[in-house]
Amino acid sequence: MTEEIIIAGFGGQGVLSMGKILAYSAIMQDQEVSWMPSYGPEMRGGTANVTVIISDERISSPVLNEYDTAIILNQQSLDKFEPMIKKGGTLLYDNNGIIRPPKRKDINIYLVEAAKEAASMGNTKTFNMIVLGAYLKFKPIVKFSNVLKGLKKSLPERHHTLIPLNEKAISRGIEIVKKIKEN
Repeated sequence: MTEEIIIAGFGGQGVLSMGKILAYSAIMQDQEVSWMPSYGPEMRGGTANVTVIISDERISSPVLNEYDTAIILNQQSLDKFEPMIKKGGTLLYDNNGIIRPPKRKDINIYLVEAAKEAASMGNTKTFNMIVLGAYLKFKPIVKFSNVLKGLKKSLPERHHTLIPLNEKAISRGIEIVKKIKEN
């Protein structure tokens, strides 16, 4: 099994953190992992993306031209990465700020209204964990228990009090993700 993922959005949306947590979760399962971030010089508001590869076998290169799954959190990322999803692959997106929805007919498309849900939960910083939960609903490549271990590993100890809130956010993502189109 090999899963090649791009997670893309604006800086400040937790794109890199989501990728790191997913990578650590896979490590907890003794899988091979590649985590390669890419971001502009801006801290917040600039574009950011991360490529995560999870595999049962050695990973030869972290550089990809196409992906099994794209997790998209803004319009620029949708425009850039939708064409790079493998035929039969998967696109998960949050529609907040999306002007033109996905148009491909040969991929699976899922929607999670994570920004809206994070606001209703009273903490917008849970946004990325809601998205991660949505992803794990249709691609359960890492066990939930390992995601919690991955959270603990990637969060600074001073933020470990937020793990129960993040756990709740992941569960909400699993509950609210909607299938838009299945190939």
